[in-house]
Amino acid sequence: MKNLVTVQESYSYCEEVIKVHSKTFYKAFSFLPDEKRRAVWAVYSFCRTVDDIVDEGKRPLEELAVFKEQFKQFLNGKIPATEPMWIALQHVFQQFEMEEQAFLDMIKGQEMDLYKSHYETVEELEYYSYHVASTVGLMLLPILAPEQKELVRKGAIYLGIGMQFTNVLRDIAEDLDRGRVYLPSSIMAEHGYTEDDLKKEVVDNRFIMAWESIAMRAEVFYAKFNETLDHYPIDSRMPVQLASIYYREILNKVRKQNYKVFSSRAFVSSEEKGDLFKKIAVE
Repeated sequence: MKNLVTVQESYSYCEEVIKVHSKTFYKAFSFLPDEKRRAVWAVYSFCRTVDDIVDEGKRPLEELAVFKEQFKQFLNGKIPATEPMWIALQHVFQQFEMEEQAFLDMIKGQEMDLYKSHYETVEELEYYSYHVASTVGLMLLPILAPEQKELVRKGAIYLGIGMQFTNVLRDIAEDLDRGRVYLPSSIMAEHGYTEDDLKKEVVDNRFIMAWESIAMRAEVFYAKFNETLDHYPIDSRMPVQLASIYYREILNKVRKQNYKVFSSRAFVSSEEKGDLFKKIAVE
């Protein structure tokens, strides 16, 4: 790690992070031009670092406080000389007009996981989803659509919420292991399903109806995002569209697996991603 001091080496480090942790985003954004692609890797590495502190850190509150101070120092032009993520991100901030608030809001969203583990309403889940996912889209807008940021801002927010809703529906078992229940209790109650049922891994019509209630909302957000797609510049349009399509397909994968979210984790295979790519390539 101490030898990773050049910008190029730092970007390579960030690429490895996204390649390992998010094959979906890596595949979709690999189609970007070099400069934009590297910048996306750096932003993802930043987000992943915060996420890992919250989910994997031994002392997450203390570690997050340290990270927040590091980011404050970063914004003041001071970065650790041997930390590749900060080096790459500094170069991104030099190349693009990045929006600091989106980064701060994302940290706030991750911090929510340290004190809030249950959600009562869909509105609460939307608020959380904005902070942990829509903010990522807002971070990327100066890279993906610098001249069209305001035209696509709402769409980026919608896409983030749709993606996070998808995460919630895919990762129910993993979140339960961490003591978190993102499926809103009001939605479960509406269909006669309880948190006790969830902990017992009950998959029946009540569960499916509650699951689909959130899934249908996610699909509405994906559709709202699609209304803004044509405003993206040509070199960014397909990668963003692919990210949306790949993620939305996770919902269909869960359905095809009969909603067995407790025994398997739905994912879109490389072959399936290739088929989806071919489909939009001929449209």
